[in-house]
Amino acid sequence: MAAAQPMDQREVETLQYYLKEYGQQAEVFAGQLDLMENGRMEAFAAIEALEALVTSEDGTVLLQIGGGASLKAKVLEPEKVLLNIGSDIIVEKPNKDAIEYLKDRITEMEVSQKKVAEALDKLRAQMNEIAKRLEQGYSQAAAPESHAGHAHNHSHDHEENDEE
Repeated sequence: MAAAQPMDQREVETLQYYLKEYGQQAEVFAGQLDLMENGRMEAFAAIEALEALVTSEDGTVLLQIGGGASLKAKVLEPEKVLLNIGSDIIVEKPNKDAIEYLKDRITEMEVSQKKVAEALDKLRAQMNEIAKRLEQGYSQAAAPESHAGHAHNHSHDHEENDEE
Protein backbone atom coordinates (compact mmCIF):
# COMPACT_ATOMS: atom_id res chain seq x y z
CA MET A 1 0.00 0.00 0.00
CA ALA A 2 1.42 3.38 -0.99
CA ALA A 3 2.07 5.98 1.69
CA ALA A 4 -0.40 8.85 1.80
CA GLN A 5 0.80 12.17 0.43
CA PRO A 6 1.41 14.78 3.12
CA MET A 7 -1.43 17.26 3.49
CA ASP A 8 -0.58 20.87 2.65
CA GLN A 9 -1.74 23.81 4.77
CA ARG A 10 -4.37 24.86 2.23
CA GLU A 11 -6.03 21.42 2.37
CA VAL A 12 -5.96 21.48 6.18
CA GLU A 13 -7.60 24.91 6.21
CA THR A 14 -10.22 23.80 3.68
CA LEU A 15 -11.07 20.72 5.73
CA GLN A 16 -11.29 22.81 8.92
CA TYR A 17 -13.61 25.23 7.11
CA TYR A 18 -15.89 22.40 5.94
CA LEU A 19 -15.89 20.85 9.39
CA LYS A 20 -17.01 24.17 10.90
CA GLU A 21 -19.68 24.72 8.23
CA TYR A 22 -21.02 21.18 8.59
CA GLY A 23 -21.08 21.63 12.37
CA GLN A 24 -23.24 24.72 11.97
CA GLN A 25 -25.56 22.89 9.56
CA ALA A 26 -25.81 20.01 12.03
CA GLU A 27 -26.90 22.47 14.74
CA VAL A 28 -29.60 23.83 12.42
CA PHE A 29 -30.87 20.31 11.63
CA ALA A 30 -30.87 19.39 15.34
CA GLY A 31 -32.86 22.57 16.06
CA GLN A 32 -35.35 21.68 13.34
CA LEU A 33 -35.78 18.22 14.84
CA ASP A 34 -36.47 19.77 18.26
CA LEU A 35 -39.06 22.14 16.79
CA MET A 36 -40.79 19.32 14.92
CA GLU A 37 -40.84 17.14 18.05
CA ASN A 38 -42.33 20.01 20.06
CA GLY A 39 -44.97 20.51 17.35
CA ARG A 40 -45.76 16.81 17.40
CA MET A 41 -46.16 16.79 21.18
CA GLU A 42 -48.41 19.88 21.01
CA ALA A 43 -50.58 18.18 18.39
CA PHE A 44 -50.87 15.04 20.55
CA ALA A 45 -51.86 17.22 23.53
CA ALA A 46 -54.46 19.01 21.39
CA ILE A 47 -55.93 15.70 20.23
CA GLU A 48 -56.12 14.51 23.81
CA ALA A 49 -57.89 17.72 24.85
CA LEU A 50 -60.34 17.55 21.94
CA GLU A 51 -61.15 13.92 22.71
CA ALA A 52 -61.69 14.84 26.37
CA LEU A 53 -64.18 17.49 25.26
CA VAL A 54 -66.25 14.87 23.49
CA THR A 55 -66.39 12.66 26.59
CA SER A 56 -66.96 15.51 29.06
CA GLU A 57 -70.57 15.56 30.23
CA ASP A 58 -70.80 19.31 30.86
CA GLY A 59 -67.99 20.62 28.57
CA THR A 60 -65.68 21.35 31.52
CA VAL A 61 -61.99 20.81 30.86
CA LEU A 62 -58.65 21.78 32.38
CA LEU A 63 -57.24 24.74 30.47
CA GLN A 64 -53.46 25.04 30.72
CA ILE A 65 -52.47 28.69 30.88
CA GLY A 66 -48.71 28.18 31.14
CA GLY A 67 -46.18 27.96 33.93
CA GLY A 68 -47.76 24.72 35.14
CA ALA A 69 -51.02 26.50 35.99
CA SER A 70 -54.44 25.30 34.81
CA LEU A 71 -58.01 26.47 35.13
CA LYS A 72 -61.26 24.56 34.98
CA ALA A 73 -63.04 25.99 31.99
CA LYS A 74 -66.39 25.34 30.42
CA VAL A 75 -66.17 25.18 26.64
CA LEU A 76 -69.22 26.81 25.12
CA GLU A 77 -69.00 25.14 21.71
CA PRO A 78 -66.92 21.94 22.01
CA GLU A 79 -67.83 20.90 18.47
CA LYS A 80 -66.39 24.06 16.89
CA VAL A 81 -62.60 23.99 16.83
CA LEU A 82 -60.50 26.86 15.47
CA LEU A 83 -57.34 25.64 13.75
CA ASN A 84 -54.37 27.68 12.61
CA ILE A 85 -53.51 26.08 9.27
CA GLY A 86 -50.49 28.31 8.61
CA SER A 87 -49.72 31.91 7.65
CA ASP A 88 -52.05 33.05 10.44
CA ILE A 89 -55.05 31.54 8.64
CA ILE A 90 -57.63 30.20 11.07
CA VAL A 91 -60.38 27.82 10.00
CA GLU A 92 -63.28 26.39 11.95
CA LYS A 93 -63.74 22.65 11.87
CA PRO A 94 -65.94 20.19 13.71
CA ASN A 95 -64.15 18.48 16.61
CA LYS A 96 -63.82 15.14 14.79
CA ASP A 97 -62.39 16.82 11.66
CA ALA A 98 -59.96 18.85 13.77
CA ILE A 99 -58.67 15.65 15.36
CA GLU A 100 -58.16 14.08 11.92
CA TYR A 101 -56.39 17.23 10.71
CA LEU A 102 -54.04 17.10 13.71
CA LYS A 103 -53.34 13.39 13.15
CA ASP A 104 -52.46 14.13 9.52
CA ARG A 105 -50.21 16.99 10.66
CA ILE A 106 -48.43 14.60 13.06
CA THR A 107 -47.86 12.13 10.23
CA GLU A 108 -46.40 14.90 8.05
CA MET A 109 -44.11 15.99 10.88
CA GLU A 110 -42.93 12.41 11.40
CA VAL A 111 -42.06 12.11 7.70
CA SER A 112 -40.20 15.43 7.85
CA GLN A 113 -38.42 14.39 11.04
CA LYS A 114 -37.23 11.21 9.35
CA LYS A 115 -35.85 13.15 6.37
CA VAL A 116 -34.08 15.70 8.58
CA ALA A 117 -32.68 12.92 10.80
CA GLU A 118 -31.32 11.12 7.71
CA ALA A 119 -29.74 14.35 6.44
CA LEU A 120 -28.23 14.92 9.89
CA ASP A 121 -26.82 11.38 9.94
CA LYS A 122 -25.22 11.89 6.51
CA LEU A 123 -23.80 15.23 7.61
CA ARG A 124 -22.34 13.71 10.78
CA ALA A 125 -20.79 10.90 8.72
CA GLN A 126 -19.16 13.50 6.45
CA MET A 127 -17.94 15.37 9.53
CA ASN A 128 -16.40 12.15 10.87
CA GLU A 129 -14.62 11.56 7.57
CA ILE A 130 -13.26 15.10 7.55
CA ALA A 131 -12.14 14.75 11.18
CA LYS A 132 -10.32 11.50 10.29
CA ARG A 133 -8.65 13.21 7.33
CA LEU A 134 -7.56 16.10 9.52
CA GLU A 135 -6.23 13.74 12.17
CA GLN A 136 -4.19 11.95 9.51
CA GLY A 137 -2.90 15.30 8.29
CA TYR A 138 -1.92 16.35 11.79
CA SER A 139 -0.20 13.01 12.38
CA GLN A 140 1.75 13.37 9.14
CA ALA A 141 2.77 16.90 10.08
CA ALA A 142 3.88 15.77 13.55
CA ALA A 143 5.98 12.92 12.18
CA PRO A 144 6.86 13.74 8.55
CA GLU A 145 9.38 10.91 8.24
CA SER A 146 7.02 8.29 9.67
CA HIS A 147 4.80 6.59 7.10
CA ALA A 148 3.56 3.90 9.46
CA GLY A 149 0.07 5.38 9.43
CA HIS A 150 -0.28 5.62 13.21
CA ALA A 151 -2.78 8.24 14.29
CA HIS A 152 -0.77 9.27 17.34
CA ASN A 153 2.97 8.82 17.54
CA HIS A 154 3.97 9.41 21.13
CA SER A 155 7.51 8.07 20.90
CA HIS A 156 10.22 10.45 21.94
CA ASP A 157 12.96 9.28 19.61
CA HIS A 158 15.27 12.13 18.71
CA GLU A 159 16.47 10.71 15.44
CA GLU A 160 14.96 13.55 13.41
CA ASN A 161 17.24 16.40 12.50
CA ASP A 162 16.00 19.49 14.33
CA GLU A 163 18.50 21.82 12.70
CA GLU A 164 17.04 24.34 10.30
